[in-house]
Amino acid sequence: MLKVHGVHGSPYVRKVLITLEQKGLDYEIVAQMPFTGDEAYKKLNPLGKIPTLVDGDLTLGDSKVICRYLESAYQEVPFYPADQADKAMADWYDDFASGAVAELAAGIFFQRFMRPRAFKQEPDEALIATIIDKKLPPLLSYIEGQLPDKGYLFGAFSIADLTLVTPFVNASYAGYDVCSDTYPKFAALIEAVRNEPAVVTILATEAKALGFS
Repeated sequence: MLKVHGVHGSPYVRKVLITLEQKGLDYEIVAQMPFTGDEAYKKLNPLGKIPTLVDGDLTLGDSKVICRYLESAYQEVPFYPADQADKAMADWYDDFASGAVAELAAGIFFQRFMRPRAFKQEPDEALIATIIDKKLPPLLSYIEGQLPDKGYLFGAFSIADLTLVTPFVNASYAGYDVCSDTYPKFAALIEAVRNEPAVVTILATEAKALGFS
């Protein structure tokens, strides 16, 4: 059986789990926090990051690499666009969202969710304001300009839509939602993705793990 090492709440783990759900694949989650210095885990992933996928003798790190592998190895239910140019754009959106966008969304999540819960510290609201008012808007404007007037990026729900949305699930846990007045297409995409059955399943499990239900 496929094994995913990671924890609920990580946008990168979430992306892999939803891909597995979307494809209808059986899998097991092996609880693993990132960067713990766990020597056994470092033998699987020396970077200490999550997720890590184990499929028989194959071990892979990095959510983009994992999702690409799952698409190639388990083709019965495609989750990438069929056109080669669209696939390349999906990879670009993945890099874009997994880099600067995820870092900023994670900043909000860390300050408002993790600091009070894990460290008993007050959030740095000045830093949060800088992220929301100055750093995120150019990236959100780019995403808004990439989206069609209605529906998903490449017709059907795909990894491209998921990878843009998943960082903002974390931000929503910390009380930040993309403004539907300023970014109506992206706000609509976030709502549509969150209502996909595979996403609903993972977010429900995630809510229990994070103590929301």
